Amino acid sequence: MSDWVNAQVHEIKNWTNDLFSLRIKAPICPFIAGQFTKIALELDGKRIQRAYSYVNSPDDEILEFYLTIVPEGKLSPYLHILKPGKKLMITKKACGSFVLDSIPQCKNLWMLSTGTAIGPYLSILQYGKDLDRFENIILVHATRYSADLSFSSLIKNLQKKYIGKLHFQTVVSREKTPESLCGRIPYLISNSELENAIKLDINAQHSHVMLCGNPGMVHETQQLLKNTRGMQINLKSKPGHITSENYW
Repeated sequence: MSDWVNAQVHEIKNWTNDLFSLRIKAPICPFIAGQFTKIALELDGKRIQRAYSYVNSPDDEILEFYLTIVPEGKLSPYLHILKPGKKLMITKKACGSFVLDSIPQCKNLWMLSTGTAIGPYLSILQYGKDLDRFENIILVHATRYSADLSFSSLIKNLQKKYIGKLHFQTVVSREKTPESLCGRIPYLISNSELENAIKLDINAQHSHVMLCGNPGMVHETQQLLKNTRGMQINLKSKPGHITSENYW
């Protein structure tokens, strides 16, 4: 059974008509950057809960979660209309192993994400612990439209913090913009367009790839990297080159 505690809404920050950040305060246990928790509301006498990753650093007082409004969803539309001061519930302890402790030593750490799955990476980068061991960190955020590329100001500030270490590449799939690559992540790896843009290679010798997001993207990219780059899934019993988390 999950140990639930009461939380209070601090702010709802709207990014687009479909994307928002839920920012709350709650007496939770310490968590590890990259982990997720469960959030719930009592609706019509039932506790409706979903898992969401922390976006904020573990040392921040305000807890942040990056959400898509699912029009017919059982929880997200109700979270979106909450006002500051309103109550909700959150599990006291976080879960998940999508954390830096699970990543073997490597030169280049690739953080590939789709949509709201950029959240765990932002938590890791804002916290900043255990990142010195990587020479390069490549953050890739893929969305359908450029308007969905939230957190641009935060990422620019993080690039200033990690001078020369943090590379950021945006990808959109349904429009072309000067700043972004166009297409899907597996396609942009298969034709080397992503690597050419960053000017770094994805290979088993120097790279580790973290995948977070759409299960289709995660599976397809895993297979591509295994079949064409000789990379293997990272396991506790056998360290590899690919660590992944499906985002629903």
